[in-house]
Amino acid sequence: MPSNSINGIVRIASLHSVNDTVAKLEGMLRAKNVKLFDIVDHSGEAERAGLKMPNTKLLIFGNPKAGTPLMLAAPSVALDLPLKILVAEDTAGKVWVSYSSPAYLQERHKLPEDLLPNIGVIAALAGEAAK
Repeated sequence: MPSNSINGIVRIASLHSVNDTVAKLEGMLRAKNVKLFDIVDHSGEAERAGLKMPNTKLLIFGNPKAGTPLMLAAPSVALDLPLKILVAEDTAGKVWVSYSSPAYLQERHKLPEDLLPNIGVIAALAGEAAK
């Protein structure tokens, strides 16, 4: 599965549909006791507005034990927390899992190196969901 990072956004091809990828992520978050705050159904909202777009969902999740130390070290990181994973189908029908790179977030907010593991879990979650 090729992945790339452009402008701090990591994009991984998923082997599953949007809904199946989202379901995998939900299960993984539940198993890790990570709070899923919401799933934003962008394509569903577009449809309700009379517009059409490929299936696109955004998962918003986090853990105060991991996020709070980050926000104490660099309050601006609250702009990027809770963490988010975008699961979206492109116009060709390919599904992609995207997220902000922890290294990008570290640089953007000048986070201490020792707190990087607090957000590093996102890469493992996204990678496993795409398999």
